[in-house]
Amino acid sequence: METQYFKDYSSALGRDMECKVYGHAGRPVLFIPCQDGRFFDFENFKMTDVWAPWIESGQVMVFSIDTMDAESWSAKDGDPYWRIRRYEQWINYITDEFVPFMRAMANQRNGWTGEPGIMAFGCSLGATHAANLFFRRPDLFDRMLALSGIYTAGYGFDGYMDEVVYRNSPVNYLADMPKDHPFIKLYNQKKGVICVGQGPWEIPDTTRQMAHICYEKDIHVWVDFWGWDVAHDWDWWYKQVAYFVPYLLDQA
Repeated sequence: METQYFKDYSSALGRDMECKVYGHAGRPVLFIPCQDGRFFDFENFKMTDVWAPWIESGQVMVFSIDTMDAESWSAKDGDPYWRIRRYEQWINYITDEFVPFMRAMANQRNGWTGEPGIMAFGCSLGATHAANLFFRRPDLFDRMLALSGIYTAGYGFDGYMDEVVYRNSPVNYLADMPKDHPFIKLYNQKKGVICVGQGPWEIPDTTRQMAHICYEKDIHVWVDFWGWDVAHDWDWWYKQVAYFVPYLLDQA
């Protein structure tokens, strides 16, 4: 498996950001680690083994990045006004700086031109961020795999609400989205999966809210609930990746 390491300065964040890229060709996939995670977690937690059939066959290139959770969602002792704005800077880093990098590499490796869609993928808080990116920016992300996420910013900001928290809280902004909003047509031209178990350490409540909102707004995202034995842990995420990725890679 071809693996590359990059370290570049982010103007949006005012610091260097690191990433690893797995694969030599194929659809770009953005992997967002779990809470407070690092760019090497995709490899260290053996997710490379699960994705290997698609990476090594040239169907996908996985780009694994750093989170900024330690300065935003996890920094509970800090001022929530500044913490959510630090998170928004991280979102801007992804959309304005990292997505162009991903697209340029995918175009170069595949002989493509244009602006290829990107799959956002994450587990736990990484799923929260992946879903937020997909629903906020359907012009950039055309696939989503969100496993065991929590889809309200209340998890990180404990009741604090302002306009920046709101636009990073899918349960809130999707519930308020008009049924004729142009984003809904975009969502339905793409594919997304939200999955949660109902066993140890899982918190399925906001996934149930997302299921209700998607039904009510006619958003065709696959929201799936696995059994009471399904825990919030890597072994189950491996199984869910193996189950859902063929659907997400199918062009039908």
